[in-house]
Amino acid sequence: MPPFGPVDRKDLIRHLRKIGFQGPFSGGRHAFMVRNDIVLHIPNPHRGAIGKELLSRLLRQGKISRQEWEQL
Repeated sequence: MPPFGPVDRKDLIRHLRKIGFQGPFSGGRHAFMVRNDIVLHIPNPHRGAIGKELLSRLLRQGKISRQEWEQL
């Protein structure tokens, strides 16, 4: 996986799938991905990469450790 830092939305989705998330599925204002009982809302597409702060919040919500993110 990429080092902990800015990541493109499509790369985020690809890496979440490797961890075991399914989706993204459309719903409401944001798409979401699912793994077991965890529902993780994915940011909408925008120009820049997803920054460290947002990535950190997404990983925390998805119960993904930084080590797990960087290992795969």
